[in-house]
Amino acid sequence: MTDISKAGTFPLGDRAVQRIGYGAMQLAGPGVYGPPKDRAAAVAVLRAAVAAGVNHIDTSDFYGPHVTNQILREALHPYPQDLTIVTKIGAVRGEDASWNPAMAPEQLRQAVHDNLRNLGLDALDVVNLRLMGGADHGPSEGSIAAPLSVLAELQQQGLVRHIGLSNATPTQVREGQGIAPIACVQNLYNVAHRGDDALIDSLAAQGVAYVPFFPLGGFAPVQSEALNAVAARLAATPMQVALAWLLRRAPNILLIPGTSSLSHLRENLAAADVALEDADMAALNRIGA
Repeated sequence: MTDISKAGTFPLGDRAVQRIGYGAMQLAGPGVYGPPKDRAAAVAVLRAAVAAGVNHIDTSDFYGPHVTNQILREALHPYPQDLTIVTKIGAVRGEDASWNPAMAPEQLRQAVHDNLRNLGLDALDVVNLRLMGGADHGPSEGSIAAPLSVLAELQQQGLVRHIGLSNATPTQVREGQGIAPIACVQNLYNVAHRGDDALIDSLAAQGVAYVPFFPLGGFAPVQSEALNAVAARLAATPMQVALAWLLRRAPNILLIPGTSSLSHLRENLAAADVALEDADMAALNRIGA
C-alpha cells in the first residue's frame, strides 16, 4: 500500500498527524443512519487504514447514531498511542434520520459523554463544535459563545483535550479563538468551492489545521471535465487528483476521505503518489475561479 508519509504531517492539537487521514462517516448505514450492511468489512477498513499509517480518524456519535464510534472501538481499541480521534457534537439524529441541532448545554455535555462511552475513552483528543447553520445546514453567521463556552468547560474538566469548529464562518472562528484555543476548522472546501481560501491561509499562518469535507462535492459538469482531463493525463482518478490538489493547496490542510471499501481506501491513500505539476495546478485553480 502507498506510503502516506510522503504527504507529510501537520500539527493537530498537541500531535503531528499524517496529512492523509480517514473519515468514518460512511461506516454507518445508508444516509449515515443505522448499522452498515457488512460490519466485518467496516472493521477491516479501519484496521487497514491504521496499518497503512493513518493516525487521524474523524468520527461522530451522531453517525448512526452511535454506530461508527462503536465500530471504531471494536476495530481499534485499545487504540494505537499515536492515533488522534476527532469527533464532533452539536447535532442529534431524529427517528426519521433527520439531522437536528443540539446546542443546549445539557445536550452538548451528554454528547461528550456519549462519545466517551462509545469510543471507550477517558478523554477525547479533539471535539469539533458542529454548527448547523441555516436552512440548508450551510454556514450562517451568529454568535457561538454560548455553546463553545460549554465545550471549554468540558475541556477544563479534562474530558476534552482540544477544541475545533466545523461549518464555521471566519467571523465565528475569530470569536471562537477569543474563548478557547481552536485546534482545527472543518468546513466544506474543494477545488470547485473556494470560499475559505483566505481563512485557510490565515489559519496556516497561525499553525492551525484546516480539514475540508466533501472534496468532490458540488461540481458542475464543466468543472468535472477539467478535473477529469488532469486525471487522465496523470493516470489517476478524479478523486485522487482532487485530494492531491488539496494537499498542495496549503500545508495545514488535513484530508479525511471516507469509504467503507478496502479498494477505495487504497485509492484514496494513493493520492500521496499523485505529483501535480505547476501546469496541473493552474488548470485546476481555474475550476474555482
